[in-house]
Amino acid sequence: MALGFVRPARPEDAGEIARIQLATWRVAYRRLLPRHVLANLDEALLAQRWDAAVRQPPSENHRVLVAVEQAEQSYLVGFAASGPVDAEALAPNEPAEALGPDVVAVTDLLVEPRWGRRGHGSRLLAASVDLWRESGFSTALAWVFEGDQASRKFLTAAGWEPDGAGRALDVDDMLVPQLRLHVAVPTEPTTPTDPTVPTEPTDAS
Repeated sequence: MALGFVRPARPEDAGEIARIQLATWRVAYRRLLPRHVLANLDEALLAQRWDAAVRQPPSENHRVLVAVEQAEQSYLVGFAASGPVDAEALAPNEPAEALGPDVVAVTDLLVEPRWGRRGHGSRLLAASVDLWRESGFSTALAWVFEGDQASRKFLTAAGWEPDGAGRALDVDDMLVPQLRLHVAVPTEPTTPTDPTVPTEPTDAS
């Protein structure tokens, strides 16, 4: 029987996190982003960035969690990254003070497609929420591509809602619209939702 759990990322996970990110983006975003952009992403460079994020996070509240499926052997199957809001979390022309120190931003929330529908995304989100609550955050937000129906459905099923903010990312002269979702961080410990949920997140960045 396979078991799933979430733990903090370790430096030796960086390469596998990068592989999962690249594999998931190329599946989830193949109709949203230019094909050549996805094809030219550098897995080694992504791994270096994740290694730095794990080894030297900007603050103690910047966290990377990984989801693990354990059967005869263990497999890294997804990850989540979050931290206090910065300029990247702001909408165009939104003043910096609009998002206070009690707001946390999800920058990535991915489960590799072949490991979907097994509760890993729910466990990643629940573990992140518990850490946010312990750190005193009252609100969480995430930018998602408007066309990323899987991530939108996953988050809205967990209680997230659009906050009215939108933007468009310029990806090699192609504007890709995003919207921002938010949710109140519960004051009580969370538990993962049923592992048979019909969808898993692709990306919430």
